[in-house]
Amino acid sequence: MSFANLGLSTELLTSLHTQGISAPSAIQEVAIPQALLGKDIWATAQTGSGKTLAFTLPILQALDTKKIQKTRRVEALILAPTRELAAQIGQVIEGFKGTITKPFKLVVVHGGVSINPQMLRLRGGADIVVATPGRLLDLVQHNAVDLSNVKIFILDEADRLLGLGFSQELSSILDLLPAKRQNLLFSATLGNEVQSLADLTLHDPLKIEIKPQAEQALDIHQRAIMVDNSQRTQLLRHLIQTEKWNRALVFVATKFSAEIVADKLRKAKILAEPFHGQLSQGKRTQVLADFKASKIQVVIATDVASRGLDIAMLPTVINYDLPRSTQDYIHRIGRTARAGASGLVVSFVSAESEGHWQLIQKRLALQLSMETIKGFESKVTTLGNAESKISHLITLDPNGGIKGKRPNKKDKLRQAKALDQSAKDL
Repeated sequence: MSFANLGLSTELLTSLHTQGISAPSAIQEVAIPQALLGKDIWATAQTGSGKTLAFTLPILQALDTKKIQKTRRVEALILAPTRELAAQIGQVIEGFKGTITKPFKLVVVHGGVSINPQMLRLRGGADIVVATPGRLLDLVQHNAVDLSNVKIFILDEADRLLGLGFSQELSSILDLLPAKRQNLLFSATLGNEVQSLADLTLHDPLKIEIKPQAEQALDIHQRAIMVDNSQRTQLLRHLIQTEKWNRALVFVATKFSAEIVADKLRKAKILAEPFHGQLSQGKRTQVLADFKASKIQVVIATDVASRGLDIAMLPTVINYDLPRSTQDYIHRIGRTARAGASGLVVSFVSAESEGHWQLIQKRLALQLSMETIKGFESKVTTLGNAESKISHLITLDPNGGIKGKRPNKKDKLRQAKALDQSAKDL
């Protein structure tokens, strides 16, 4: 199918062609025609599925055909969970400026930077506002923005918005919107919280579900390497150097880990920078710009970078720490192999995280062989059943332990049971 079959204007079709966007994605095929008809939509689709264009094109067409009256009050409002995603959505919309006849005013607002320039840009209103919830409410309190005329309301990454604790902010924003409006809600997962938000926001919505796949891009090569936690940084440095990774995005669990690992790589003469939510917006923007321009070789990031970031031709993603859920795994690996390119994903698995890794594989129907790298072999092994774990506990001390303090059979069974329960809890 082509975009010409979706009911888009000639100007938008020409603009898409100029930008080299040739064919709609699965979500665009279904969502765009229905959005053009004014339907409320609830779409479940992972990052990288093309949802930004799925809501951008109907908005621009509404502006282009005067279905939205251009009063310079806010006509279309898009909420995003992170600064980077808000900025990226803005860049996609900006790409259509100059290619459609009627000009439109776009304002992107988010925290981490001064509010005053954003207030100035909002003078006289805007056709489209892309915002993070907290900053949008700040602007409302400053009487800098009027939401009473919003015709189209988009919640992007709604599950992520809820996961970051924006429930109260969302409720406050909904109270400021007119009752009569079109709503489009996009989420990566289905859950009770998202269901409640959909019930509160949408009216008789069309439900679209694009099922996530571990290898949606088809050209992602995935590897799993067994390594002790204490050896992960050395192994990461070894792989970067020996496999000549020119750019790599490395996911860790905490901002502390991001800082420490980046510092250790820099000491090894590898250009690396941390990326996490506690950095200033200026620093985050600079790190991303330098990474995209290949001025930085490695970015060590928390999951703040797992959604919404579009880094062209990113060849390698590493799970230094395994993600907490299968959905997070999908979002992480979705940073590579975009726009038809190939990509590599490497996951570090330790004895402690092996049970969690097996669960991720089971839920995503993966069957990856476990690799070992010479010089980084794990000194601790976990075995699958209680009997094997008892044998493992015995072999940990070749001398059998200290007389009178050796664990008896019941002690070993209790330890094995605890290990099994820990794996289930992961």
